[in-house]
Amino acid sequence: MTLPGVLLLDAAGPEAGLLATTAVARGHQVHAATTAAAYAGYGPELKGLLAGQVVTDFARPGRALDEIATYARRHGVGAVLTVNEYLTGLAAHLCAELGVPGNDPAAARAARDKAAMAEAFTAAGVRVPYTVLVRDDTGLRAALADSQVGFPCVVKPLSAAGSVGVTVVTGPDGAAEAADTARAAVGMYRSGGDPRILVQAYAAGTEYSVESFTQDGTTTHLAVTRKRVTGGPKRVETGHSLPVRLPPAVEAAVYREVKAAIRAAGIRHGASHTEVIVGEDGRCTVIEIGARLAAGQIGVLIQHALGIDVWAALLDIALGRPAALAPTARGYATVRFVTSPRAGRLTSLSGFPTTGPGVPFVRRRAAIGSTVHEPGANGHRLGSFVVTGLDAAEVEGRADAQLRRIRIEVEPHHNGEPRPLPGRPARTDR
Repeated sequence: MTLPGVLLLDAAGPEAGLLATTAVARGHQVHAATTAAAYAGYGPELKGLLAGQVVTDFARPGRALDEIATYARRHGVGAVLTVNEYLTGLAAHLCAELGVPGNDPAAARAARDKAAMAEAFTAAGVRVPYTVLVRDDTGLRAALADSQVGFPCVVKPLSAAGSVGVTVVTGPDGAAEAADTARAAVGMYRSGGDPRILVQAYAAGTEYSVESFTQDGTTTHLAVTRKRVTGGPKRVETGHSLPVRLPPAVEAAVYREVKAAIRAAGIRHGASHTEVIVGEDGRCTVIEIGARLAAGQIGVLIQHALGIDVWAALLDIALGRPAALAPTARGYATVRFVTSPRAGRLTSLSGFPTTGPGVPFVRRRAAIGSTVHEPGANGHRLGSFVVTGLDAAEVEGRADAQLRRIRIEVEPHHNGEPRPLPGRPARTDR
């Protein structure tokens, strides 16, 4: 019997690679819809997993939908998945076009456009920060004068991801620069650069995310994840840990708000990643939702801490088969993201861990000689590593100790540019 093909919308990154590996191991042919530039960056291992690919232009979603649907029908595709934040809307429309399990295309915009998200959440009764859509400088001044916004407040772009363009503003003096940063934020596939931005009231409390899977409209919450986030105007994630045990009443409140947010965003089949703030009073505020598996190795954390094969579950949901979502382990896992202390040229990175018992995942992203940045967005990470075990305190201690052993040397910028290393030309492709 020929199994249905599996199509990944962009197969780049570790999460997509694990999805492809799982599908191939189960006997499925895996195809990728990608761009010419992205496909050129696929490594030989990933290319070896693929039965074929359709090259398209995601910046033209209507045309991409037609081209990918034609390819999918020709190759017997029976499941469509993506872990790419920017392609979740296209995935919903493609699933509807092909008649395979997917999310509601009419509501998919609410999981990408943050103004639509706030509107959909408010209409559904989800507790969210007070949000103002700003179109110009006059609107910005009006938003900052709105007593329901106040200071600090958050200024963010409509459709970027990975904390790009997001600023916590503590007073009027920093608002104009924050607005310019949000307007200039450009995501993948030429998305971004929208003159409209959002100004939101600041939600005080502890930041968590909830990792959930939905199948046929029924949602299972797999874990609550604690976030480590930088302070200051740029709140960039520096680590995740799970599972977190909240007090029962607080957990029930969190799950209630998250489930309502999942429904409001039209998520019917697949993973979701919902960022929330829990205040001192135990009330939950939903900040954002993604109609995808969480990035930042959270899937790896779930697999090692709870024994849930998230890649197999995603595949089963996309194929319309019952997914195994019950925990089979009672462990704990954390990830640390390695960041640069300053901007400049990376000259040395030592002390990085290697994979082994209790350290199942290590990823180095920055090459010696490359330009690095202080953490202003998730893409500025130099790498990451995962630590696992049975005791939360012990795992956190080992992770922190390992992080302290890493040594980073960065040559600072001179006259706006880092000096080239000996024998290395200065880059001109920035």
